[in-house]
Amino acid sequence: MKRLFDDLGNAASIVLIGAAVGLLVVPLLASLVMSFDARSYLGPFPPTSFSTRWYIEFATNGFYLSGIRTSLILAVIVAVVSTVVGVSAALVFDRYQFPGKELLLAFFLSPLVAPGVVIGFGLLMFFSLVGVLDGLTRLIGGHIIMTIPYTIRATLAGLVGIKKSLTEAALSLGANERQAFWSVTFPLAQTGMAAGAVFAFAVSMEDTSVSMFLTDAKTLTLPVAMISMMRANFDLSIAACTVLLTGMTFVIILILDRSFGLEKVIGQGMYRS
Repeated sequence: MKRLFDDLGNAASIVLIGAAVGLLVVPLLASLVMSFDARSYLGPFPPTSFSTRWYIEFATNGFYLSGIRTSLILAVIVAVVSTVVGVSAALVFDRYQFPGKELLLAFFLSPLVAPGVVIGFGLLMFFSLVGVLDGLTRLIGGHIIMTIPYTIRATLAGLVGIKKSLTEAALSLGANERQAFWSVTFPLAQTGMAAGAVFAFAVSMEDTSVSMFLTDAKTLTLPVAMISMMRANFDLSIAACTVLLTGMTFVIILILDRSFGLEKVIGQGMYRS
């Protein structure tokens, strides 16, 4: 009887996992197929003929191109700032003990669990109160808040296994704190730092919930531009854009996995003291 329950449990787990994978993969495959639909309207699936017309439409649409330009500028700035702040915070959390350390770490990581809509609306109210009306400035502030947890966690993962005695040895040999960091800590933890920067770039490029609250009429990110196009003039260029964003995400994940190891970056180092 126990064996029967175990078999039923295993079968149920396989079915649930398969259903979850299907819900993730099938919409992406449908978008991929529809992005090559040659019809000028959204017709029944599957398409009766195929063409690259929607990719050409996407590449020549000034609205999308403006969104891509804004998203790339924003992602680069956010990745740099978030990496500097996240690395600095991670070094403090890793090397020092002080009252309230765990509480402060949880505060820095809280954007990972807080709903993006709540964060976006709160930031909109805050920026309005302090008089910040420029869309790009607001987006930079909001995306930095959203991406700092990734750089902190990835850097903490990179710091795992670096013994304090190595830094102390450098200090005893005449190096100061700055020299010890650049000659000992940075070379050993640079993979985690780089992974955090890549995560920050990817999250900034694809964020929608926070960006929708912080954009203005002249500054739209690519995901917000896609939503605007869906409301104003829905066509399958959105499917082409979705495929391109998915491909970019896949490439980023592949780079992280091959260069740093996703298991190391995601699964370790978060609460190391």
